[in-house]
Parts: sequence; C-alpha cells; structure tokens
Amino acid sequence: MHQWVERMKGLDERSGEIFRRIVDSYLASGEPLGSRSLSRLLPMSLSPASVRNVMSDLEELGLIYSPHTSAGRLPTQLGLRFFVDAFMQVGDLSEKERLDIERQLRPSNRHLPVESALNEASQMLSSASRGAGLVITAKNDTLVRHVEFIRLSPEKALAVLVGGQDEVENRIISLPAGITSSQLTAAANFLNAHLSGLSLGEAQARIDKLKETIRAELDQLSSDLVERGLAMWAGDAGDGRSAQLIVRGRANLLEGVEGAEDIERLRLLFDDLEKKESLSDILSLAEGGQGVRIFIGSENTLFSMSGSSLIVAPYRNGENRIIGAVGVIGPTRLNYSRVVPMVDYTAQLMSKLSG
Repeated sequence: MHQWVERMKGLDERSGEIFRRIVDSYLASGEPLGSRSLSRLLPMSLSPASVRNVMSDLEELGLIYSPHTSAGRLPTQLGLRFFVDAFMQVGDLSEKERLDIERQLRPSNRHLPVESALNEASQMLSSASRGAGLVITAKNDTLVRHVEFIRLSPEKALAVLVGGQDEVENRIISLPAGITSSQLTAAANFLNAHLSGLSLGEAQARIDKLKETIRAELDQLSSDLVERGLAMWAGDAGDGRSAQLIVRGRANLLEGVEGAEDIERLRLLFDDLEKKESLSDILSLAEGGQGVRIFIGSENTLFSMSGSSLIVAPYRNGENRIIGAVGVIGPTRLNYSRVVPMVDYTAQLMSKLSG
C-alpha cells in the first residue's frame, strides 16, 4: 500500500466519514457536496461550521478540493486512490448477476465460443458501467486453413490467410528479389502442406523445426518467402503480439459532458482508443499484477492526457498464458465497487472459454 495511505490512516472517524460521503456523492452524481448538506447526512451530530473545519483539514491532505464554481468539495485524484485503497468495499456479485453475465457470454454458436463472447463481454461491461467496455484479444491463435500469395508487382505480393472459421486476413509483403510466379506457388503449397490446422504460434514453431526441410525442398528465394510470410502474420510489429481491440458503449462517455474541458478530455480519450500501438501496452498493464488492476487519472500512462480511469483484468488460455484483457474505461467517477467484481468475473469466464 502507498506510504501516503499509511500516513492517512490516522484520520479520525468523523473525518473518514465526511471524506467517504464526499466521494460517494461524487461517484453517484459528479456534483460537489457542501458542508450544510453533509451535516444533514452524517450519522453523528456536527454543525456546518464543524464540517467545514474537517473539510479544510482534508484539503490540506490533498484528498479533496473546492471547484471554483461551488462552495462544495470534490475528491482529488489522490483522494480517489486513497478511497479505492483504504475505504472501498468490493462486494461479491450476487448469484443472479453471475448468471446474467454467464448467459450473455454463452455463445449461440458453439463452434465460435471465444469470438462471439468477445463482443458480448465488451457490450455487457459497457451496459453495467458509466464507461466503455473494452476487450483486447491477441490474434496469434488464428488457425491456418489455407495460404495464398498473389503477385501485385515485381516487388510486392498480397498474402492471403484463410483461418479455421473462414476468417480472411490480407497483408501486403515485400518479395525477395527475383522471385518467380512458380516460386510463389511452391511457397504457398509448402505452407498449406505443413501448416494446415495449426495456430499461428504452432505454425511458427513448426517452420523453425522444418528449416532444413524447407531448404531441401525449396530454393532459397521460396524458403525466404515462406519464413517472411509466416512472420508477417505471427506479429504485426515483429513482437508476436498482434492484437485487436473491441470497444462498446462510447456513447456512455458522452453522458454529463459539459464545457470545453470535458469535450477535450473525450477527444483525447477517443484518439488514444484509436491508436493500435497502445493495445500491447494495455495488455502489459493487465499483466502487471494479480487480478483486477485500477488506474485512476494520470496513474494510467496510456490515457493520462484525458484523465480517464481504467479497470482491467487479464484472461488466460488453458496453458495459463495471458492472451487478452477485459475492462472498462471512463471518467474517474466510475462505480469502482460495482465494476471491479464484474470485470474480475468476466475475465474468469473468458479464461474458461479460452481454455
């Protein structure tokens, strides 16, 4: 736990109660809470003047602040982190909530369990929060059904990969200098003969083991094309972590947006969500700890400019390898205590479906 959390454990009961009420009000409505309203809400008898004194102490600790438009108080980013770490009680999901999530993630087509569940998971997390539900999934496990190389120019070819569920991916690749049409055909035939039915990861391992066979059966240019074509599918940036992002519920982020500052925050967030290079970074965030991770405002380096919060958890395959992440991104006033267990349980279900 952060050192500053340890220092603030000395808050007395009334200070803690006042702070908790301010945060609860912010998470529920986004509105500042004033001393007069607070004095009526508290379980103990405190005058508005006494409440203001406590609020002043909380301000000095950096936990709350007074927006210029109101005499009430809102939690700071530091205050929200303190609340999440020291005050928030994450309740377990009810049996009905668990069944509802399972029902939404259960695919209608049994042959496409993970693929259909990805969209449902994103949509479900969005509808259960004020944010956008997101699912990141690695595409490395696509099964190879058929490979084709189509020449576009002397230096370029279109590589076509047909997956096990008839999904098609097209990539343009550079051709080895001097390669002929018959060599393109030979390279495709070799891949189809040795890799059909394997995942991309398995195919890459198989090719590594077959390097001597490749050289024996194909000439140097065709061998180069085989390895070049497979590597291109196995990882977009040569990192082996090609991924796709599914986002649902962006309209949720537009609710309660007021003023140029909020609009700019959303613009920055949408820009970040469109950047493909951030996907592996989100996966890295999810991998960085056990279970659900919460990043508030600028703690979340990927979306720090927009000041958005990210709640994310990894999901794994049957070999316990992290293959994706599920989560919610949105304003800092997300309902953390409700969203955290939903993200956690969704990640558990995705792991079962991916096993």
